[in-house]
Amino acid sequence: MKLINIGFGNMVSAGRVVAIVSPESAPIKRIIQEARDRGVLIDATYGRRTRAVLIMDSDHVILSAIQPETVAGRLGGHADTEDEVPEDA
Repeated sequence: MKLINIGFGNMVSAGRVVAIVSPESAPIKRIIQEARDRGVLIDATYGRRTRAVLIMDSDHVILSAIQPETVAGRLGGHADTEDEVPEDA
């Protein structure tokens, strides 16, 4: 099982990721709110700004503070050591 670092030492199973999207659009914001209401939202931002939303095959929705491109790169095998999170955010 391959794990992907989604920031701050948090990992998710690469095989369970269905989509990695930006949280900016209204439909994604609606998905986040519905997941929160159903109790399947996992907030891994540690209070930082949400930059990526991971949708899992288990119907869980995970919020990450790193860019979607960075998460996708890690999924593809390009391991970054930096989390691309501003220190003062």
